[in-house]
Amino acid sequence: MRQLLPEAHPHVEPYDAYRSGDPRAPLLRLNFVASADGAATDERGVAGGLGGRGDREVFRALRALADAIVVGAGTVRAEGYGPHRLPPALAARRRADGRVAPAPVVVVSRSLALEPSWPLFTEAVAPTVVLTCEDAPAQRRGALEPVAVVLVAGRASVDLGDGLRRLRQQLGLVRLLCEGGPTLATGLLAAGLVDELCLTVAPALVGGPGPRIVRRLSRRVPLDLVAAFSQDGEVYLRYRIAGR
Repeated sequence: MRQLLPEAHPHVEPYDAYRSGDPRAPLLRLNFVASADGAATDERGVAGGLGGRGDREVFRALRALADAIVVGAGTVRAEGYGPHRLPPALAARRRADGRVAPAPVVVVSRSLALEPSWPLFTEAVAPTVVLTCEDAPAQRRGALEPVAVVLVAGRASVDLGDGLRRLRQQLGLVRLLCEGGPTLATGLLAAGLVDELCLTVAPALVGGPGPRIVRRLSRRVPLDLVAAFSQDGEVYLRYRIAGR
């Protein structure tokens, strides 16, 4: 991967490129891929088909740098999420930073339309966490409690601010990576909880009325460009949310 900004370098490793100065400082990142015309999914309606090899390297590096991977239940279903697994080299870098176990996946869900038999629950080394609310269906919650850590934040809907506080204070999951989808990302941005956006721009035009990486916001969210990288025609942009 070639670094373009803030200084040009012919080759950088994604783990080093996205590693911040203090690997234990609180952080919430959004990671998304979008086509050059702003589509957040490919022709099949999934995000995974947009990115190339470099995007997958960034994806794995960001996961290795995180204490937990936060994702909406709709994205879990659409993308077929499983537990976090890393190649040996990144697992070693992760251990050197004091993170012995793989990052748990944190599923945010009000409906709890999740199957306890999914590999995301049955094959996870670090137990999957489900972040839900008090009014979630009790029967579904009871079915998930034996296979996941269930945290409750909010009554009628998930209180994202309280949920992140519980992840950090109760479970010690301080550095968080959100992989979508757009509804969850929009809620986190609207609540002022996001610190960084990591965006891959895929060299393709998709067209059509498909989703964008966020839904309509009540106000514009300004971004400060921190770094830019490139590989095989893809561009990887690292933004800081202005004022964070």
